[in-house]
Amino acid sequence: MTDKRFFKLYDLSEEAAIALLDTPEADLAEGDSRYVAASHLVNFNTPASIAALIRAVERTDPSLDNRIVRRKALESLGRLQVQTALPTIAACLTDEDPYTVENAVWALAELGTTDPTHHQAILAVLGRPQQSYRVVLRAIGQLGIGEALPQVQPFCDHEDPLIASAAIATVLRLGGDRRLLPQLRSFLRHPHPFARRLAIQDCMDVADVDAVPEVVRCPVSLVFRMRGVRHLAMVAGWKIGQWQEPLEAVLRDRPETVAPVHTYAETPSLEFLIQELFQTDFGKCYLASQWLLQEYAAAAPAALRDSYQGEGQSDYGAHYHIVKLLGWLRCREATDILVEALTQTQPQFQKSRAAAAIALGELGNPAFIPDLVRALQVPIWDLQYGALLALAQLGAKGPWPIAGNDPFVQAKALTHGF
Repeated sequence: MTDKRFFKLYDLSEEAAIALLDTPEADLAEGDSRYVAASHLVNFNTPASIAALIRAVERTDPSLDNRIVRRKALESLGRLQVQTALPTIAACLTDEDPYTVENAVWALAELGTTDPTHHQAILAVLGRPQQSYRVVLRAIGQLGIGEALPQVQPFCDHEDPLIASAAIATVLRLGGDRRLLPQLRSFLRHPHPFARRLAIQDCMDVADVDAVPEVVRCPVSLVFRMRGVRHLAMVAGWKIGQWQEPLEAVLRDRPETVAPVHTYAETPSLEFLIQELFQTDFGKCYLASQWLLQEYAAAAPAALRDSYQGEGQSDYGAHYHIVKLLGWLRCREATDILVEALTQTQPQFQKSRAAAAIALGELGNPAFIPDLVRALQVPIWDLQYGALLALAQLGAKGPWPIAGNDPFVQAKALTHGF
């Protein structure tokens, strides 16, 4: 299921977005963006918006700004499942711009085209240089183009791990040898963080339920791992007794549950470890977190608070790790930081909200129960689940109203009398 919470980020009416998208580049006012309009129209599945998006795709001015708009319009048409746009989208498969071709392939896969001419045109993209083969390979698997198997198999040995992983998954989706599964799972431990992240998606694509323990331990952001565990649990039809342990292990996200892909040759300094929390490779962040807990438990709380007051409060990756660590270190002086993180509404800080809920539970103070109960009214499943974990840790007694009907949250609440 596509997460649509971040789609509506622009303060535009449908009419204003259409007018903006139709405006010639030369007539745009300062600050106007046709790209924003193409992005925003995904929220309006109406004939007028669909027609505007098709017009945008068919506008072939070669300027970079227009190419970017065309790519986004293709994406929006795919998300809106506009079957009448199939001819317009398919016509882009021979475009000179490789990113336009990529988005056209993706959109055709989202629309589930069964037209053999579309399938053959997609296969032809595998022969184009400087193309994103990963997108094409996943589209072939998604569309079930069985005759593509001979063309796909050579990509299983591609030097780019992102392409090789997708190729193996595509071979499996097309009925290939299931003995390839261990090779696919090996990418969950790849040195390249993007390879690890995308390997989770590839395991999801082939419904590799047995990969769940390795997905839990994959050293990438918990956002990717939670998505993988939830998807595979639903594919398998697991009950709470089967998915609760792996899902909660990811949500608690203690560094020792993550398989290391990095090491230190010698004991690093406190300052170095704090800076490692800002890395975009979460494998490095988890390693630093573990060392902070093991070697610097006394000095780390003050250093973490200082880091938060500096760059940590604006770097959403470091923000998340700092919040978690302050809870595990029982840093009561950080109460204000944790309560603020619990109620942070900026989308990029969302994972910090669930981390803050769990961290408040670690502090053991029942005074936080009202804050956590209020968090149950926010329709964000991981925040709600984190709040339930914290409420249980604080010995709170429900039941409490919970917004929405997320099946994992509802099962947790029902099983534990919340």
